[in-house]
Amino acid sequence: MTRGTSVAPVRRTGWREATARALYGPGGFYRSPEGPAAHFRTSVHASPLFGRALAGLARAHGLRGVVDVGAGRGELLRVLAAADPGLHLLGVDVVPRPAGVPGAWSDALPERLAGVLVVANEWLDDVPCEVVEARGGRWHLVLVGEDGTEELAGPVGGADAAWLARWWPPGPDGGRAEVGRTRDEAWADLVRRLDGSVAVAVDYAHGPAERAALPRGTLAGWRGGRQVPPVPDGSCDVTAHVALDAVAAAGEAAGARTLRRVTQREALRGLGVRGDRPEPGLARTDPLAYVRALAAASEAAELTDPAGLGGFGWLEQAR
Repeated sequence: MTRGTSVAPVRRTGWREATARALYGPGGFYRSPEGPAAHFRTSVHASPLFGRALAGLARAHGLRGVVDVGAGRGELLRVLAAADPGLHLLGVDVVPRPAGVPGAWSDALPERLAGVLVVANEWLDDVPCEVVEARGGRWHLVLVGEDGTEELAGPVGGADAAWLARWWPPGPDGGRAEVGRTRDEAWADLVRRLDGSVAVAVDYAHGPAERAALPRGTLAGWRGGRQVPPVPDGSCDVTAHVALDAVAAAGEAAGARTLRRVTQREALRGLGVRGDRPEPGLARTDPLAYVRALAAASEAAELTDPAGLGGFGWLEQAR
């Protein structure tokens, strides 16, 4: 007689818990030796012009240091140190301090952030959040297993329901959304630590009009430079766009004033990153300078491309 093989049932939780475990738990995606840069390209990786612009922003506000939240392997800190050696630098990330990174390093935000520019570049989109699906005019919680299989739970209640009612009302059955309340809370916590400081969030973002045109939400996975199914098993980044209007409101409720909420294109162009091609005559008088200027223009164009990085949301608040 052949004995049957028992199969353990798949344990499913909300996407918030599953993502937190997959990204930041033991063996999680963000603890991998190669770091995020091996899987996706941010503005920091695209060009040192981004870091130089942030150094200029710190100087413009009269701030003496920069704190990089979600510092990866210290790429931005290296650019900042080269751009302005007088800046006091702090990287914050879940991994131990990488070798050769300038400045200080911590796995948690300090209680007080005084006289600094706090940069959260593509940080909020990796703050885990719940995923919901519309049924009968109400949002229902989506549960997921480590293998990516899902099931629908009961209607969402409490603080998540209140957030959705304000920022992302349900549409037709089958529509999906991400509950941005956890991102709001993370940003508000950061803002409350500011003391004569400025915080900048730069991220994939959407407002009311964009959300209305997102029938299935924005949850996605990234691995090896390609978009993949968002499976919370630690093998890929699991991310979702940020309701930056809700984040801005949460920051103001925590005592901040909004200096500007624009696109990255608008912000960087205001900081001198324009992407203008050099004058052709420079190629004759100084060929090397022309090549350098052309390369810088190409990098600036990528950073400010409205269909790419330039279309990111840029929120700047002070307290």
